Amino acid sequence: MPAIRPTAVAGSFYSADAAELRAEIDDLLGSTVSAAIAPIPKALIAPHAGYIYSGPIAAAGYRRLAPARERIMRVVLFGPSHFVGFDGLAASSAEDWQTPLGTVPVDRPMVERLINAKLIGVLDAAHAQEHSLEVHLPFLQVALDEFALVPIVAGDASPEAVVALLDAVWAGPETLIVVSTDLSHYLDYRSCQATDRQTAAAIERLDPGGLGPQSACGRVPVRGLLAAAVPAVWLKGSGRPLSAFPTAGQQAPLGKGLRHAAKNVSSNGGRRTVVGAG
Repeated sequence: MPAIRPTAVAGSFYSADAAELRAEIDDLLGSTVSAAIAPIPKALIAPHAGYIYSGPIAAAGYRRLAPARERIMRVVLFGPSHFVGFDGLAASSAEDWQTPLGTVPVDRPMVERLINAKLIGVLDAAHAQEHSLEVHLPFLQVALDEFALVPIVAGDASPEAVVALLDAVWAGPETLIVVSTDLSHYLDYRSCQATDRQTAAAIERLDPGGLGPQSACGRVPVRGLLAAAVPAVWLKGSGRPLSAFPTAGQQAPLGKGLRHAAKNVSSNGGRRTVVGAG
């Protein structure tokens, strides 16, 4: 991959014109007065469909970051791979990511630490056309001041593998974790509503076991995030010290606003093995 990962979906999922895109996001974020009195989330779960579909839902989460716009210096952006099938978790080799609003530097030291710890691998093909991460960057560029990015796509990986990764990047209040997912795909309207309500309820009660294959395209990172919130459930007997993982009582509330019917197409081809599959 080039040193700068170029945009793949500007002009389709969101505007390719910088002024138009900035105005749209400013309008979606709206007033941040209410955000000033709400808890600042350590982690957000936000959708990745085109802005015309899920922009208002994503903005409801990013609006909560207003009081921390100068404090957050690193964003771990974690979403599913829609076009390349593989086992594990993968970063890209890019040093910067580009959007119509400018470039965002990648936190290469953090990425290299994760690679050296064998928690992730590098798979540029999985990042090249992937929209699940890219669509969040313009929101982050407007909602935050300067920050560095840790972009990770998930293939087939266990909740334990995701928990281990999240443990390595959790850090302090300078680090935000964003998990990207839409909800059910290809169901009729009534089934979609019922499935999405069940998924939202499972997320709100921090129940990774409540997410099935049809629940969400980003169920791998979402289940891992929920497992990190209740480590005793998933890690008992794993040999890993539970004290190494944040408990629900140590975390800020997770972002909500997930009642959204996704519009994206998933098409996985041949599978590859990276690392961190668990």
